[in-house]
Amino acid sequence: MRVFNKSVKLNNVCYDIRGPVMDEADRMTAAGEKILKLNIGNPAPFGFKAPDELIEVMSNNLTLTEGYSDSKGLAAAREAILEYDKKKGIPNVNIDDIYTGNGVSELITLSMQGLLDYGDEILVPSPDYPLWTASVTLAGGTAVHYICDEQSGWYPDLKDIEKKITPRTKGIVIINPNNPTGALYPRELLEKVAELAEKHDLIIFADEIYDRLVMDGKKHTSIASLAPNTLCITFNGLSKSHLIAGYRVGWMSISGNKEGAKGYIEGIKLLSSMRLCSNVPAQSLIAPALGMLEETEKLVQPGGRVYEQRECIVSLLNDIPGVSVVKPEAAFYCFPKLDTKRFNIHDDERFALDVLRNKKILFTHGGGFHWEVPDHFRIVYLPEKRVLTEAAYQLKDFLKDYRQVD
Repeated sequence: MRVFNKSVKLNNVCYDIRGPVMDEADRMTAAGEKILKLNIGNPAPFGFKAPDELIEVMSNNLTLTEGYSDSKGLAAAREAILEYDKKKGIPNVNIDDIYTGNGVSELITLSMQGLLDYGDEILVPSPDYPLWTASVTLAGGTAVHYICDEQSGWYPDLKDIEKKITPRTKGIVIINPNNPTGALYPRELLEKVAELAEKHDLIIFADEIYDRLVMDGKKHTSIASLAPNTLCITFNGLSKSHLIAGYRVGWMSISGNKEGAKGYIEGIKLLSSMRLCSNVPAQSLIAPALGMLEETEKLVQPGGRVYEQRECIVSLLNDIPGVSVVKPEAAFYCFPKLDTKRFNIHDDERFALDVLRNKKILFTHGGGFHWEVPDHFRIVYLPEKRVLTEAAYQLKDFLKDYRQVD
């Protein structure tokens, strides 16, 4: 019998957010066990609801969005994105530089496939959102991970970035606000990254989907606004800020210096056309959503759910002996650190499986974000405070006697 194997292109591709630990959680769920899933930033299961106005807009537009749109997206949606980009100070972008997508994930993959040849390199943060590394690898490139320093608030290590730039390096990925750490990068740091990109003629890929989920009165700065002489591709969307992850609404904007990138931009245009267009009913939400940001702002202000749940989980985690966490400034993730000597941890995936099997709590181990030391894990703090409190209590109880046996 003929055997069909997976493509060799997938040999080094992994996505552990939905990997082996998630597989075990699914097995346990099928067996009737109740699992608290703190592994994916999906607001809907935790009682977050999309604004009623958006639901009404989509309902009213269904009969008007039955056909394909332009492959780049509806004109009204792209005009609204263009206005948003202008407010963010992003230079040299016009409506033809904007592409809508079925979420940002699709556009990340498209942007890598249009650029990379075998052996090309892209600088990706460690820890990262693993889709970036997977997309680089699937496109035939090599993801070179630069360190984000926990001791400096999880900011990118500029010296580490520069020493990893080679003649094969084509671009650098900046995830700001960051997933998985929740870090928000200051303007001064972004200016230095932009200077490095210009100096070495790199493309900046800016993943900014959490830019409207910033806390403590701080402001998000788009790195594209600081890099007018560099080609920048900025990714954003509505999945998180407007609580419609399942609708798959994303976009990317090409800005800055496009001289020398005409071939690449033609490649993006070709790939965009090949998938015909993104979800048209979802595109119809972009313009009204970007005109109503008040509900999002309430989530991250004192008294708002996301803000109060962050305060709760950070306090509880830092109260567990052998656990510490840098307070996130944005998004809804934190990336706690474990005292590996105290717990004799040498396999973080095994640690995550042990917690899952013993306490029925699911989170993603640090290795799933290309963090090489087995001493971190990511928690999604979307559940209500009482649920987070119980989860932290269970984790504390688990760690009290936990020692990983060799």
